[in-house]
Amino acid sequence: MSKIDPNKPLPQIHHREIVAKSDFFRVERVDLEFSNGAKRQFERMAGSGRGAVMIVPFIDDETFLLIREYAAGTHSYQIGFPKGLIDPGESAIQAADRELKEEAGYGSKQLDFIHSVSMAPTFFDAKMNIILARDLYSCTLEGDEPEPLEVIPWSIHDIDQLLARDDFKEARCIAALFLTQQYLLQNSGKANAQSI
Repeated sequence: MSKIDPNKPLPQIHHREIVAKSDFFRVERVDLEFSNGAKRQFERMAGSGRGAVMIVPFIDDETFLLIREYAAGTHSYQIGFPKGLIDPGESAIQAADRELKEEAGYGSKQLDFIHSVSMAPTFFDAKMNIILARDLYSCTLEGDEPEPLEVIPWSIHDIDQLLARDDFKEARCIAALFLTQQYLLQNSGKANAQSI
């Protein structure tokens, strides 16, 4: 097994250019030169730099909430955790509380940062912050969803059934589920986490 060189220099960026964009996406072409002299051109989805949040909300010690919403990429309805972009000037915790109110109709008195994950970092500059929400209370904010989202309570004792569903496939949701389990094992009552 080769060793990781912590001092290996990043490739030098010689030129950056937006080659396509829409209301939601910007495709950037980047001309790079690597430390060994190799030159390459990459295209990547340029992110906003603010990131996004995904919230794992627990309504009680044994039940978390999922939402069901339309996924344009697969033209299907999918279930997963509430999520959304961090607005300018917001922290990840503030964005998580707002998105939870917009998508699930709850606020949270206890929001804990768990971990950040990325999706296909070779092509996307996007970071998702996983936030655990507990001590929920009813509170609704108007969001930008085109239709009301279905809120689905799910028992921590039925995780195998959730993972077997055809409409629970987003890798970030699955990662959030297991990261939450690990977080609860390390920071909360182990009895709850072992059931996940």
